[in-house]
Amino acid sequence: MDQQRVLEAINADLLKKDVTPFAVGDTVNISFLIVEGDKKREQVFQGVVISRTGRGINEMVAIRKIVDGVGVERIFPLNSPLVGDIQMVRRGDSRRAKLYFLRERQGKSQRLRDRRRGLKHTSKDAKMAS
Repeated sequence: MDQQRVLEAINADLLKKDVTPFAVGDTVNISFLIVEGDKKREQVFQGVVISRTGRGINEMVAIRKIVDGVGVERIFPLNSPLVGDIQMVRRGDSRRAKLYFLRERQGKSQRLRDRRRGLKHTSKDAKMAS
């Protein structure tokens, strides 16, 4: 076996199996374990996924949210034991792999369209057609 396959086999048991599938543009809640001295607490970070990088054990996700008019970004390693569950809040429709352009936007222009597949024909359109 070559070196790459050996590394993937070693890291395969360290990967999380219960990660919720999400994509760039989605709004997610990530619960993260905060360790302060001997105390531990769980903090939830909700924001828009602006990038996913790496693969396997090195996969990272960058999340952006707005707090008091200031943009806050945080990068989480997905397979870290400190990252708890990931909950999907909203699916966003994005046409790019990285949404760094959201950093320059403010207000309503920061919002992404909602991804609603299969809802092209609403009940109003169906009534007009018949």
